[in-house]
Amino acid sequence: MGPREIYPNPPLALAVVELRHPVTAALSEAEQAALKGCLAEVFPLARPAPGAVNMTVTPAGVTNEQTPPSPRYMTRDNTASVTFRLDAIAVETTRYVRRSALRELLRLAVDARQKVAAADGVTRLGVRYVNEVRVGIEGPADWAQWISPDLTNIAGLEAGATGPARSWQGMAVFGDQQEGVVLRHGNLEGYAVNPSGDLRRPTPPPGPFYLIDLDSYWSPEGETPTFDWDNIESRYDAAALNAHALFEQLITDKYRREVLRRDQ
Repeated sequence: MGPREIYPNPPLALAVVELRHPVTAALSEAEQAALKGCLAEVFPLARPAPGAVNMTVTPAGVTNEQTPPSPRYMTRDNTASVTFRLDAIAVETTRYVRRSALRELLRLAVDARQKVAAADGVTRLGVRYVNEVRVGIEGPADWAQWISPDLTNIAGLEAGATGPARSWQGMAVFGDQQEGVVLRHGNLEGYAVNPSGDLRRPTPPPGPFYLIDLDSYWSPEGETPTFDWDNIESRYDAAALNAHALFEQLITDKYRREVLRRDQ
């Protein structure tokens, strides 16, 4: 296999690696300070991620449980972060360059977690790529020039006098419960990744885009492996490459030639 091409003008708006582990106790202030020390060279800014509200419906009624904020550390340019939740580490970036660079950020986060307050094992690894494909189109049928017909053929269907499809969304699951890729796609308006979010991203003008959202995952079957880099690195690489292989099948040569390979 030859080297994979790195496109100068990719559509990737957000890349995320989520590494789940058994639930741990909340990190103390001393442990959070120790994490910051381990990460300071790359992630010097401590900015806790807001907690969430979990709603539970029971015969007695609805209860809301507020989860506490999670320790989060960010780069100075606000384009990457690492978050330590009770059940996972999440590394996010809006400035993805290549697989190896994201892998090094994940390794830094794993090493810091194990040095300060070790997790008990790996329960799931997911690599997610959120792509916003943007080209000049006059109507939904034009997406067939840029996106694989396997995703866009529905544009040729008509519902009687109402005419052809104006918008569509879909989901496909490849693989099984242990390993696979979940694809979410569709022609949308605006943004998939909020330009006003905590991570700073390039902000193209709002308008039509085609979403290619890939979540490539692995879960252990049977025994839970230890939370060691040797058990994580190869799984990360495999998940990322599976997503890449699928992405290449979802775009046309015209899109590669006229958009992806175009210098900005």
